[in-house]
Amino acid sequence: MAKGIIRVQSPEGVKRITATKRETVATFLKKVAKEFGFRNNGFSVYTNRNRTGEITAAQNKSLNLLKIKHGDMLFLYPSSPAGSSSETMDTSVSQNSRPGGAPQVVEDEIDQYLIKQDGKIYRNRDQQLLVMGSPAVRKCTVGTALALENISCKIKSGCEGHPPWPEGICTKCQPSAITLNRQKYRHVDNIMFENHTIADRFLDFWRKTGNQHLGYLYGRYTEHKDIPLGIRAEVAAIYEPPQIGTQNSLEILEDPKAEVVDEIAAKLGLRKVGWIFTDLVSEDTRKGTVRYSRNKDTYFLSAEECITAGNFQNQQPNICRLSPDGHFGSKFVTVVATGGPDNQVHFEGYQVSNQCMALVRDECLLPCRDAPELGYAKESSSEQYVPDVFYKDIDKFGNEITQLARPLPVEYLIIDITTTFPKDPVYTFSISQNPFPIENRDVLGETQDFHSLATYLSQNTSSIFLDIISDFHLLLFLVTNEVMPLRDSISLLLEAVRTKNEELAQTWKKSEQWATIEQLCSTVGVPLPGLQEYGAMGGSSHAVAAAMWPCQHCTFMNQPGTDHCEMCSLPRS
Repeated sequence: MAKGIIRVQSPEGVKRITATKRETVATFLKKVAKEFGFRNNGFSVYTNRNRTGEITAAQNKSLNLLKIKHGDMLFLYPSSPAGSSSETMDTSVSQNSRPGGAPQVVEDEIDQYLIKQDGKIYRNRDQQLLVMGSPAVRKCTVGTALALENISCKIKSGCEGHPPWPEGICTKCQPSAITLNRQKYRHVDNIMFENHTIADRFLDFWRKTGNQHLGYLYGRYTEHKDIPLGIRAEVAAIYEPPQIGTQNSLEILEDPKAEVVDEIAAKLGLRKVGWIFTDLVSEDTRKGTVRYSRNKDTYFLSAEECITAGNFQNQQPNICRLSPDGHFGSKFVTVVATGGPDNQVHFEGYQVSNQCMALVRDECLLPCRDAPELGYAKESSSEQYVPDVFYKDIDKFGNEITQLARPLPVEYLIIDITTTFPKDPVYTFSISQNPFPIENRDVLGETQDFHSLATYLSQNTSSIFLDIISDFHLLLFLVTNEVMPLRDSISLLLEAVRTKNEELAQTWKKSEQWATIEQLCSTVGVPLPGLQEYGAMGGSSHAVAAAMWPCQHCTFMNQPGTDHCEMCSLPRS
């Protein structure tokens, strides 16, 4: 970054600050203070939204050393109590207006937008009854007297009137019993895949192997205009993490690339909005039908799936200024690809309730081994106190009774969300007849390497470079490949894809990084159209790339002058 723009998000919005790569952190923070109107250092700046990766003047480093580049987003939080205009900026919502003195938080853009809307539902005049309908029904606004409280199932700390659990407990520190209710509101009202291709490519794994599969949904939260103040989770891509799938089970493995995937998605204007998994069993291969197994007579989500969804939702909390904790619930969604009543593949959307999130977070909920539709509220032990959990049911005489949640029907924990595809498809990324392979599909023989990249480039010869490069899985490969990772030099290209700017894409295409990538592709024996134009440019990086050699055993690209593979240590043949 010779000279670029760093975006800084705060409770009052996003501001763009010009900086250079050699600029020190102290100089940059002075610019931030001036831009946001701070007289003293009454704020903190972080690289992550969850207040991790703080940037301080004491680090005495340049922005370049901290890997802060053009187009990056930083997050500013005031560190002094609001109301002191001499030390903090003037925000539209003061600290005193937050229930319980909650800290300043930066809510999602969709929430910031919706809070400004009137939320009115307009009704027409009823001609038959000759009664003028109410002109509008307005949204409810939570006041300062009513806070959005998160549920806790843990003993409150700091109680000194008795020995700690299990020797003692009192009404002050004992968590309240929980009576489960079906949650009547949703944090997300609709899930929409931008186009059918996204879902079809994900389903291809099951079609080819018969094994179940899982992926993370990347997209954005937008206004759902069919519902007043509604929120829609739009899915633009599916990332498939390392996993082990069989016909009846799924195991998610540790993903060393998880952090960089989130980082690249953020630079593309996307975020992780949910997860998707298959539960498909073929019924008739000739007709292409699947078994209808999830319904009111069995279950919609199993207890184990509810617990997994609860874990994910707890990892992705919904930032909320009306909660004393600064967060309330989650917008993270769950999608199941399963058989419908017509024996075709259906996509069913869900979330688990805030009560379920609390039970999962505080490790109070277990699945039943032989009944997937039932959960089980743990009993207290010497290691953990668990509050009583109840649910209400109707007995055979029609009376409402209260039952202890041992076991617990998981239908009390889930909220269904409609899942749709638009009539007019939307494409954040380009669609190709010969797409770049999806990550972590080695079991299918579909690998991401320079041979597959060369094949992809040779099959996609569009004159519009942006169309060729706008592939989510291809961009991840360029960033994470072990031969020539472009994590520190791809921001301009990601900005071009995000803004659909062909001119920016062409500028990046002329860089040495892309020329080297093409030279690496040429070493695998796949001719690339137009490569000779780059060869005529010359350059030491091109010569080095051409001299690199692929190992015939593991396909790793080795540096010139070596006679043994740096990956598998086998000799060069």
